[in-house]
Amino acid sequence: MTADEVRATILEVIHEIVPDEDVSDIKGDVRIRDQIEMDSMDFLDIIMELRKRYGIIVPEDDYMKLSTLDGSVDYLAPLLKDVPK
Repeated sequence: MTADEVRATILEVIHEIVPDEDVSDIKGDVRIRDQIEMDSMDFLDIIMELRKRYGIIVPEDDYMKLSTLDGSVDYLAPLLKDVPK
């Protein structure tokens, strides 16, 4: 996947977890939880969905790297580089 495909995938997963939120305006450099209504369980659901879909295991110590959209793309892009969209 390209970085743009990873970004789209992350937004898709977020939208599935919190379907009432508009994810189209999420800024890349601002904490996602500061932009949309999402609690810690929703965040964990996103992590679990990525694991279910792609087999990605994110250690708890790395959760903060996923707090922004840009950080999530930076962290996940290398892990998903060989995954077809």
